Amino acid sequence: MLSYRHSFHAGNFADVLKHTIMVAILNHLLKKDKPFCYFDTHSGCGAYSLHSSEALKIKEFENGIMQLWERSDLPLPIQNYVDQVVAFNGKKSLTVYPGSPSIAGQMKRQNDRMFLFELHPNEFINMRANFCDVRQTKIDNTDGLAGLIANMPPKERRGFVLIDPSYENQSDYQSVVDTIQKSIKRFATGTYALWYPVVYRRTIKNLQRNILKTGIRNIQLFELGVGADSDEVGMTSSGMIVINPPWTLKNEMQLALPFLSKQLGVNGKGFYRIETLVAQ
Repeated sequence: MLSYRHSFHAGNFADVLKHTIMVAILNHLLKKDKPFCYFDTHSGCGAYSLHSSEALKIKEFENGIMQLWERSDLPLPIQNYVDQVVAFNGKKSLTVYPGSPSIAGQMKRQNDRMFLFELHPNEFINMRANFCDVRQTKIDNTDGLAGLIANMPPKERRGFVLIDPSYENQSDYQSVVDTIQKSIKRFATGTYALWYPVVYRRTIKNLQRNILKTGIRNIQLFELGVGADSDEVGMTSSGMIVINPPWTLKNEMQLALPFLSKQLGVNGKGFYRIETLVAQ
């Protein structure tokens, strides 16, 4: 089933969390001159108009990036993320939202490489058009989890893997764990970030348990919620499980997440989690 289209949700609170963490990780990799490789297992098309009929249908960006746009009081990790959105819009008004591969494409250097995977046929066509001229970038119309394993380890031996499926199929929750376990056996030093939605909390608790069962070490969890858990409302929070995080990431999120939970929380019900699931 390939019905999910991110254009309805671009720039929402979940994107704010995911991309704030993503920018922090990439900035850490950029501190060294040695090249790195970026993997995006579910790339989407890479760019989303906030004036499209899809985006305007539910206007999720209004309680996401729009709340942070043109503010002067942002904590540095959030400001670094917003700066990437500003750069993508050409320092003009907020009209388009960059997907994860566009942010990575802006931040990477000439010698850094990207592997972008997208299975949805229409999304892949658009992604190919958006990235055909980006140097050192391989795009593939294939299952990103299988594509990731097939390309491990990268020759650079430094890398960042973003895994953020739509979880349309319940089997995705186990597939991502299996993929991480196989990938980390081939590329143990890479940073892996797994995004997850909180629709049913019991599903996320099970995901957490299964990750812990792998025996992988050095795992941190970051979660942002805009409302209390609910079995009726839909996604009320989302999170990132990060394996081999930069040593600076936890401190950065301790600055960012309290601010975001207060700013984006609905009716004062915002919350956040910062946890070390497994020590180094």
